[in-house]
Amino acid sequence: MSPMGQRDELANAPEQLDSVGGAASVVDLVLPHYSTLAAAKFCERTSNAEEPITIKMKTAQISKPGGDWELVEREMPQPDVGQVRVRVEACGVCHSDMFVKEGSWPGIQYPRVPGHEVAGRIDVLGTGVTGWANGQRVGVGWHGGHCFQCEQCRRGDFAMCVNRKVTGIDFDGGYAEYMIAPAAALAAIPDELPAEEAGPLMCAGVTVFNALRNSGAQVGDVVAVHGLGGLGHLGVQYARQMGFETVALGRGKDKEALARKLGAHHYVDSDAGDAAKELQKLGGARVILATAPNAKAISALVDGLSVDGKLLVPAAPTEPLSVSVTPLIAGRRSVAGWYCGTARDSQDTLKFSALSGVHPMIEKYPLDRVAEAYELMHSGKARFRAVLTM
Repeated sequence: MSPMGQRDELANAPEQLDSVGGAASVVDLVLPHYSTLAAAKFCERTSNAEEPITIKMKTAQISKPGGDWELVEREMPQPDVGQVRVRVEACGVCHSDMFVKEGSWPGIQYPRVPGHEVAGRIDVLGTGVTGWANGQRVGVGWHGGHCFQCEQCRRGDFAMCVNRKVTGIDFDGGYAEYMIAPAAALAAIPDELPAEEAGPLMCAGVTVFNALRNSGAQVGDVVAVHGLGGLGHLGVQYARQMGFETVALGRGKDKEALARKLGAHHYVDSDAGDAAKELQKLGGARVILATAPNAKAISALVDGLSVDGKLLVPAAPTEPLSVSVTPLIAGRRSVAGWYCGTARDSQDTLKFSALSGVHPMIEKYPLDRVAEAYELMHSGKARFRAVLTM
C-alpha cells in the first residue's frame, strides 16, 4: 500500500470501530497494515481526542408497567466478572414477556429490556470466564443464573435455586442488538440450528423437552400433548422423537392434519367428544403434557391417565385447577408442575433438536416491529412463535 493510501485508510479507521468491537481493538485493526510506529501514533491520537468514541446499540424497552414499546439507543454495555457480552442475532417473543410489559412480576426495575429466548454469538468475554470463546454461538434462556450457595445449589439442583435470576426480568434481555449474560446462563448452539430457530428452543423448547424426558414415561408409552400452540407443536415433535406413542389433543377437526405432520400417531378432537375417554381407549396416557393454559380443560384430563399416570403442567392457567382426589388415589395418579430448566438443559434441548430434526414454526420480525410481534404473540395468533431478528 502506498503512503498516501495508508494515510487515508488510517484516517478512516475510527469509522470501522463498530465492526471490530471498539477502541480496545484498534491495534488489531491497524497492525496488519501499518508499522508499529504508525499504529502507536494513531492510538495516541485516538486516546487524546476531545470526544471519546461511544458505540451505541439499539434496544426495545419498557419504561414503566403497562408502558408502550420504546425503540432507543443505549451505550454498548461491558461485561463484568463472570459475564459475557452477546451479539444478539435473534430473540423469541414469549408470553412470559408480559411480566415486563404489564409489570406483574414483583420487583422489576425499569426501564427494562425483555427477552429470554436469545440466540447469538459471544462478543466479549468478561474477566474470569473460561470454557467459552469469542465468536462462539450461544443461547440465553429464562434461567439467568443461580447463586451456587443455597441448599438446592449445594445439592446440584440449580434450577431450584432460591436466588435464581430470570433473563429479561432481573437483568436486560435479548430485545436488543447486544446484551450482557452470566456465563452460567449460556448454552452452546449447534451449527445445524439457525439462530431464529434456536431462540424459541431456549424457553418453549426446553420447557416441553425437559418435562418429557423427566416424566418417567418409557419408550412405547402413550404420551398425550394437550394443545397445539407455541409449546404444544414442539411437544408433539419431541414426544414422537423420544419414541412415545404420541397423541395430540386439540380443538377442531381442522388441526388434525397439522398434528399428524408434527408426528402424532393419534389425534383427539376435544370438541367432538370426551378426550379422557378417548385416551382410555388407548389404555390411558402414561403422561399428559398440558401446554394449553385452560384450567377447566386441564382438570378434565385427569381421567385420561393410566395407572401411575402423570399430568404435567408447564404452562400456568390463571384459574386454579379443580381435580377430584379419588381418581388420583385409586390409580396412583399425580398432577405436577414443571420448571423449564437450566442452561445445561437448554443445551441438551438444542442438541436433541438438531439430531432429531425438531423445528419450531416461526414468524420473523425486525426489532423495529417489536410491538407488532408482541401483539401477535399476546393475541394467540402467532404460528407458532414470533421471533425478533437483529
